[in-house]
Amino acid sequence: MESFIGLHFIDWIIILVYMAGSLMLGVYCTRFVGSAEDFFIAGKALPFWAIGFSIVTSDIGATDFVAVAGAAYCNGVSAANFDWMGSMPAMVIAAFVFVPYFWRSGVFTIPEFLGRRYNAAVQFINGMIWVVVLFFMLAIMQWLSADKLMYTVLGWNPYWTLWITAGITGIYTFSGGLTAVVFTDVVQLIVMYVGGFGLLALSLWEVGGWTTLHEKVIAMGPEYQDHFRILLPNDTTGPFPWTGIVFGLGLVMAVAYMSGNQVIVQRTLGARSEWDAKGGMLFGGFLKAMIPLMVALPGLCAVVLLPTLGRENADRAVPEMIRVLMPAGLRGLMFAALFAAMMSHISATLNSTTTIFITDIVGQIRKWIGKGALPEKLALRLGRVITATLIISTAILAKPIADREQIYVFMQTILSLFQGPVLAILLLGIIWPRATQWGGLAGLVLGVMCCFVLKYTPGLFPSEDPFLFVAWWSFVFALIVTIVVSLLTPREPDEKLRGMVWSSVVHDEEAQDALQERVAQ
Repeated sequence: MESFIGLHFIDWIIILVYMAGSLMLGVYCTRFVGSAEDFFIAGKALPFWAIGFSIVTSDIGATDFVAVAGAAYCNGVSAANFDWMGSMPAMVIAAFVFVPYFWRSGVFTIPEFLGRRYNAAVQFINGMIWVVVLFFMLAIMQWLSADKLMYTVLGWNPYWTLWITAGITGIYTFSGGLTAVVFTDVVQLIVMYVGGFGLLALSLWEVGGWTTLHEKVIAMGPEYQDHFRILLPNDTTGPFPWTGIVFGLGLVMAVAYMSGNQVIVQRTLGARSEWDAKGGMLFGGFLKAMIPLMVALPGLCAVVLLPTLGRENADRAVPEMIRVLMPAGLRGLMFAALFAAMMSHISATLNSTTTIFITDIVGQIRKWIGKGALPEKLALRLGRVITATLIISTAILAKPIADREQIYVFMQTILSLFQGPVLAILLLGIIWPRATQWGGLAGLVLGVMCCFVLKYTPGLFPSEDPFLFVAWWSFVFALIVTIVVSLLTPREPDEKLRGMVWSSVVHDEEAQDALQERVAQ
């Protein structure tokens, strides 16, 4: 590794102006927060364009700039499938199949929707799973940004960086809730696009263009022959075989992520109308199409420009490229883009984790002990307390959780251990009225258990990291379990299903009239 370099005063000005502006914008949004609904779902007042910007910014964090580039360095352009095949088709499905039902139901969270469709146990278990997973994600985002970005490029103490960024994002998320998160996201996406495409242009210029890049990578040896294949052979030992990409990613993980991930869907729950909810998801899919160009291709260029980096340091490809290629001013803008990506992802995850914790865990416990729903003011105060607790605790635990190689594969592995079963019960819950509460509970619990069996049974799959296969087969298993158990248990009453399944909404005139009245409000 080359020695650390400092920033020009122009870079410092750009970074400080950006950080101060984000903080001021986020805190300004406090004036729009007067209730729990305002804090958690922005008072259902978000327009489609803000939703689209926020979905993309919340999904593409600094982890993607670093980890997707690292995956591309090791495995080639097949890593870009997580944004092409793994996002755009799934966002269309989410917009037309899942989002309308979530928005119509008036819920705060996906587990809450599952609770209404099935039972309180499904809601509580799914909520607990998401809280644990999002806690890990928060810690990973913070340490990855502090260590593999700021330390690699500037030599900054990662602990100082971690606490500064955690403090800024914590303050405006604590103050303004989802409203602050969404409207800072709009600004942050613009900064991310300018910085990201600036790095891509410099990278391609340095290697001599796309054709030269292809020739140089292929000439580096047999292990690089598949670096320009979008779909890799099924027998590859890497984590992205075509069967896993098509079935595990395209049909399960991507749809589950875009339709059942609270961090993504929460923006649509805060839409001012059903049209804005669907339009926001579709607009986000359009914006997503350009993301692989700015997060994956610089990692591919690094194979030529930084050949001595090695697979063990692949996640340092983008930080090194920034340090080596970018001049003063542009380097500061790229750092602002990385800060934007980091803070957006952290704030979105923080807000969603708090929403799930209050709604699906605290709320359910209160009901079980006979205390009823949380009062509005208490829910708002408790939401802010949980927000502060989460950002502090994840910052403390960030290093031991996230200090590992191939962080992107690690994150996808965590998601694969439950997303298949969750998608199965979500899909059946919406399209099949015969799905019962006991079928949904069995599908979720046994499906998650199946994930762990598939993951930790040696030699079951050719890939060394079989998370894509785990997602696919656990989805199929959970479908079968849910169907079988549902057919063996009494069907749910029609009143419980009204507005929750496709057939009840389409054929129920009263439900249609109620929906039209709600949209008109």
